[in-house]
Amino acid sequence: MPCFNEEAAVATVVSGFRAALPTAEIFVYDNNSRDRTVEVARAAGAIVRSERRQGKGHVVRRMFADIDADIYVLVDGDATYDAPSAPRMIDALVNDHLDMVVGFRVDQSVAAYRPGHRTGNWMLTNFLATVFGQAFKDILSGYRVFSRRFVKSFPVLSDGFEIETVLNCRIAAAGLRITEVPSVERQRIFGETNLRTFTDGTRVLRTLLSEHRRADRRKAARSRH
Repeated sequence: MPCFNEEAAVATVVSGFRAALPTAEIFVYDNNSRDRTVEVARAAGAIVRSERRQGKGHVVRRMFADIDADIYVLVDGDATYDAPSAPRMIDALVNDHLDMVVGFRVDQSVAAYRPGHRTGNWMLTNFLATVFGQAFKDILSGYRVFSRRFVKSFPVLSDGFEIETVLNCRIAAAGLRITEVPSVERQRIFGETNLRTFTDGTRVLRTLLSEHRRADRRKAARSRH
């Protein structure tokens, strides 16, 4: 669980996932929080570590490198994702021999998913489907389950919120197996979101274009050999 200033929400997330996955180890990676995220997470029973380079992509890269597991569940620390969906997502990964399962967001309320985010996600998701030829419902979801093979084989080269886009692009370009499982998204009731609709949306679009060019170069290189 990557966290930045989630003092008010992190205990709720830790307790929710401890109830949903009682045998799991729960790691919270703090990313230079200025509040009591670390203390609250530790008191809630999480294993707390830190990543000093600012940005969610840096945190995910650190987590993938540090943690040794057979199955990985990645979730934001803002208490908007549905912990009880985790067992269904894990079952899908294991039973269908997948590399990634995305919890695509089903709105519980209008306020749960801001209109700007909803529209931007729809546009970017459709653009990715057009470019890579693989349909997705929600490329920006921060709720994902991964196989060990995927985590230990794929470098994460993003530093910010576009990390989810990179993960989708890489797995689509590699032809690995992915599915999406519906998961309720709840209204954020603890603090303010760290996502900036237009700034981060622009970065995600640039990432999509960059990943498209990267995939084209790889195809061209393969065709020459």
